[in-house]
Amino acid sequence: MQVRLQKIISAAGIASRRAAERLIEEGRVSVNGATVTQLGTKADPDSDDIRVDERRVKRRERHRYFLLNKPRGYVTTRSDPEQRPTVLDLLKGVREYVYPVGRLDFDSEGLLILTNDGDLAATLTHPRHEVERVYEAQVLGVPDEHDLDRLRRGLVIDGRRTSPAQIDLVTGRGTVTSRKDDTSVLRVTIHEGRTRQVRKMGDAIGHPVRTLKRVRIGPIADKNLRLGTYRELTPEEVRRLKNASRRPDAGSREESGSRRESGSRRESKSRGEYRSRKSR
Repeated sequence: MQVRLQKIISAAGIASRRAAERLIEEGRVSVNGATVTQLGTKADPDSDDIRVDERRVKRRERHRYFLLNKPRGYVTTRSDPEQRPTVLDLLKGVREYVYPVGRLDFDSEGLLILTNDGDLAATLTHPRHEVERVYEAQVLGVPDEHDLDRLRRGLVIDGRRTSPAQIDLVTGRGTVTSRKDDTSVLRVTIHEGRTRQVRKMGDAIGHPVRTLKRVRIGPIADKNLRLGTYRELTPEEVRRLKNASRRPDAGSREESGSRRESGSRRESKSRGEYRSRKSR
């Protein structure tokens, strides 16, 4: 069966669909010896010789899902041209070809998912699915309500307006707030994954981010996972992660439709009664 190349590469656990598209455009993919650079090209994974960087694309055996608590000083990629440490260096003992889902910059820390499930990776990274990412950002100074409202409503960064965000100034006893050196902590919940987005949001309101930590991805959080260590997600966590991006189920839509239909009948009945009274 003919399937789009980026889907074949993603299903094999080599890269997410977006990353697979870049591999194709860069001329790193071949089918039966011929280099392919055209997106949308199809191939048969059962009969065609499909290669990425001259390595044969094999059918994925099983999906793996890992949660890593990334420290600062690691690049969120499989390899780095500057020879800096990558998050893959922290996954000792993992033999499968897994890759990080989304971004977490070199100077940031926190939760990161790595997998060979291309479909899930595409779902989690596409803003259309609105999967929440929650960060704790220590910023310079204490933003006032006007600044917080700007972040909540969205502001223009690199020529594009950010989507509305949930912003909370973390204060009170037993929280992560620190007033030392005139800093404060914001809990930032966003649905996008733009490059260095939270840091640029802080810059835009004049409160630069000093430290940044991601504490939740969709329904996945783990306060007990030590920095620099990883664990495999449980089947229940994987199920919840996959469900996190689903739209309201058919039952909810049917219920909404029934309410609208019922309302329309009541409205029609009221109009009929009104016309009847008027004709008397």
